[in-house]
Amino acid sequence: MYYDFFGFREPPFSIAPDPRYLYLSDRHKEALAHLMYGVKGQGGGGFIVITGEVGTGKTTVSRCFIENAPDNVDIALILNPRLSVRELLSAICDELEISHDPGASIKQLVDLINQDLLTAHAAGRHKVLMIDEAQNLSAEVLEQLRLLTNLETAEKKLLQIVLLGQPELQQVLALPELRQLNQRVTARYHLDAIGKEELPAYLRYRLGVAGLRGDIFTPGAIGRLYRDSHGIPRLINLISDRALLGAYAEGEHEIRKAHIRQAAREVKGGIGSAGQPTSSVPMSRYLLLAASILVAVVGTAWLVYNPPEVPGMVQDRAEEPSEVAGTVNREPDPVAPSPATFDMSSQSLTSEAAFAALLNVWGREYAPTDETKGCDFAREVGLACLDRQGTRRSLEFLDRPAILSLRGDGGQSGYVVISGLEGNQARLTWPGGRMEEVSFSSLEPYWFGNYQVLWRLPDYMTDDGFYGTGAGEELWIGARMMELADRFAGSDQESARIKRLAPEEQVRWYQGVKGLAVDGIAGGMTVIQMNNDLNASVPRLMARKSGARG
Repeated sequence: MYYDFFGFREPPFSIAPDPRYLYLSDRHKEALAHLMYGVKGQGGGGFIVITGEVGTGKTTVSRCFIENAPDNVDIALILNPRLSVRELLSAICDELEISHDPGASIKQLVDLINQDLLTAHAAGRHKVLMIDEAQNLSAEVLEQLRLLTNLETAEKKLLQIVLLGQPELQQVLALPELRQLNQRVTARYHLDAIGKEELPAYLRYRLGVAGLRGDIFTPGAIGRLYRDSHGIPRLINLISDRALLGAYAEGEHEIRKAHIRQAAREVKGGIGSAGQPTSSVPMSRYLLLAASILVAVVGTAWLVYNPPEVPGMVQDRAEEPSEVAGTVNREPDPVAPSPATFDMSSQSLTSEAAFAALLNVWGREYAPTDETKGCDFAREVGLACLDRQGTRRSLEFLDRPAILSLRGDGGQSGYVVISGLEGNQARLTWPGGRMEEVSFSSLEPYWFGNYQVLWRLPDYMTDDGFYGTGAGEELWIGARMMELADRFAGSDQESARIKRLAPEEQVRWYQGVKGLAVDGIAGGMTVIQMNNDLNASVPRLMARKSGARG
């Protein structure tokens, strides 16, 4: 109805779980990172639990995850968990396309699923079972799910189960009879509501996906919207949709506080205590007015927008006003000017150019051949690739220059190399060493969490492809654990005990201290953190100078 009036291609605030409209706040990125961690086989099987209040975006996150899961992953999605044990097993067979007799017993169904898991493992495939609204699962069904995860090889469990549900799911899992299952949860994440400082970016993002560039919500409207929605995305969408209808009915192209107040009053008349919309929403007075408005308002000249503007401009972020205010009535600081706004069309790189730039930060020249390109070439010069998905916090945790994978509004892809990060200032590096400062907040709308870093291989990993075994590894780990034990052990006695451990157990101790996956393997994440703690001379992301090249 109002789409043409505002210039939308489609409704921007639909509550359907469309992954295109998923605004990736830090919370959503972390939730997706937990899911990706599991499907890549790094979680060791077992259970991943994602919880959140009604309307916080759990289902939308799951849809985004399904669309971006690796090709070798088969996902069984159960949307209605109010099932008996036999019904659930039958539904899993249906989702995984396992042929079975409709009258099959529980044992027969379990045997079929186990055989399918073994066959998939032999073919290099990974099986994931996702259950939405998991707080509705009975204790009996949850115990059967635990038994399904018993199937394993010598290396790993063969089924990853993801439970998505409301906060009471945690209470269900805490029941005494489910303590064995609770111990198998390898990752937990609670999806909070959107923060007040994130709301402007959230609105701008959804408007942009629907086809409109620019801000149509006044600051007063945004403040009122947060107050009435408490940051719950579903309520934000319902109230915003009704407010757009109200502005359309009045022939206005700006959403004001009064529109939000009236829209919230009407929406909350049809919202239950749990935040779910009911069927008794009263007819809006705006809807009656809108029916009488002529279509002539369509095509208003207000919709013409200035192409250089990008959704997520830095002056709209909560941390920026004091910085902007500090530049009023004084000359710009010649030493630390405000960072420029990132422009994807002119500043993003191809994947090959980005890899060359990242190698340049490490002091290496990229000279690929037909046999050795990208990460294969990096290994020849003593480096290795680590692909991750996460948030700015995970970038800071690794503290290495990184290639960020970007995606534009029109679906175009690109890459940038970020070699320095301080506050809202990001330093981008191009092949040849040219650098430019941009605001990180103007980069974020195009970054959906995927990035790649390089890490320096220990000496024992670089001799003829020798990787991870033998005396060389023991010597390398042992030498570093001498210092790490002194630094992180709680006492001299504890330090001495750690130094006497076998190398694998030393690595397990260190991984536990640093909050890493505890597997006893000195892989990329572990070696990176060792080098950080031991102040190795490698390029760092957070320092203003990347330091000595290693």
